[in-house]
Amino acid sequence: MRKRSMHREERAAFGGWGPGFGPRGRGGRGGRRTKRGNVRAAILALLAERPMHGYEMIQELESRTGGLWRPSPGSVYPTLQLLEDEGLISGEQSSGKRLFSLAEAGRTEAEAQRTPPWAEITEDAGEAATHFHDAMGRLMMAIRQVMHAGSEEQKARALEVINDARRRLYGILADDEE
Repeated sequence: MRKRSMHREERAAFGGWGPGFGPRGRGGRGGRRTKRGNVRAAILALLAERPMHGYEMIQELESRTGGLWRPSPGSVYPTLQLLEDEGLISGEQSSGKRLFSLAEAGRTEAEAQRTPPWAEITEDAGEAATHFHDAMGRLMMAIRQVMHAGSEEQKARALEVINDARRRLYGILADDEE
C-alpha cells in the first residue's frame, strides 16, 4: 500500500496525469471492458469450418467480432498446443507454417457447442460497437487518400469535416438521453 500512495504523491507533484488512455485505459474500449472470449471454444469452432494457421485464427476472430476481440498469440498458441496434446486437433507443417485441423474427437466437441463463442461477444457489445471498428478503418482510409491526393483546398475542407465530426461526437455524449 505504501508504494501506491507514493505513486499518487508523485503524480500529484507533477500535476497528475489524468485518466488512463489507449485501448486499455480505464474501462477498456469505449469506457467499458470488452468481454474476453473462450479461446478454446473459438479455435474448435473455426477449425470445424476449415484448417487454419494460428495467426489466421487470430485475424478471423478479430474480423468476426468487428474488432472487439483479438486474442493474443500468448493465449492462442498455448491453447493450440493443449488441444493438440489432448488429441482434439492435429498440426502439420505447410509452407513454413503450422496448419491445424480438427481430429474426430475435436469435431465432436465443436459440434456440441450451441453458438459460436464470438457471437456472445458481439451480442454483449451491441450492434453499434460491432460495426464501429470497421467504420473507423474506412474513415481512416478516406482521410489518408485526401491527405495524399487532395489539393490544399480539399485538405482544408477535410479538416473542417473532421473537426465538425469531433464536435458532433462530443455533442452526442453531452445530450446523454439515456
